[in-house]
Amino acid sequence: MTNIVILISGRGSNMQAIVNAAIPEVRVAAVIANRADAAGLAWAAARGIPTAVLDHKAFAGREAFDAALAGLIDGYMPDLVVLAGFMRILTPGFVNRYAGRLINIHPSLLPAFTGLHTHERALAEGVKFAGCTVHFVTAELDHGPIIAQAVVPVADDDTPETLAARVLVEEHRLYPEAVRLFAQRRLVIEAGRVRVAGAAEQGA
Repeated sequence: MTNIVILISGRGSNMQAIVNAAIPEVRVAAVIANRADAAGLAWAAARGIPTAVLDHKAFAGREAFDAALAGLIDGYMPDLVVLAGFMRILTPGFVNRYAGRLINIHPSLLPAFTGLHTHERALAEGVKFAGCTVHFVTAELDHGPIIAQAVVPVADDDTPETLAARVLVEEHRLYPEAVRLFAQRRLVIEAGRVRVAGAAEQGA
């Protein structure tokens, strides 16, 4: 069984997708938020998942917050830490502590459109395809070995909101699948790239 801790800042829709997927190899050990009003906390608690809050505003800086966050996470003994709309830039020390077992989902086809306002920027550039990316987290923001991507066509009449909604549907499909592959120990990082072991014979 793979213990995972999920970090959220809001409603945690990707957290909900992972929980609802009921992956046999996965146990959600805790959901942690940096905001007490994160709606996802109540959703998780209602399903019997332990929750915790660590308010980043109570700390003098990012290093102090990340050190306390790591201590809280480690109490749940996770095999994998999952960022699901966790709106904090993590320090290199935190990222390195969980190297190879810290993943994130980003609403673009990385390496394009890192950072915020991805859909507005994609539409402004006139791209024909958008999407989302699940990747291992490294110290460089929205970089790191790519686990999986999903592609969404961009319509001529798309707005940032309509595009975001279609991308989110793919996020909810892609993220649980990536977590499942990690739990099955099928993700192998080689020379900065992710190989899915057994992909050919299992159709992954």
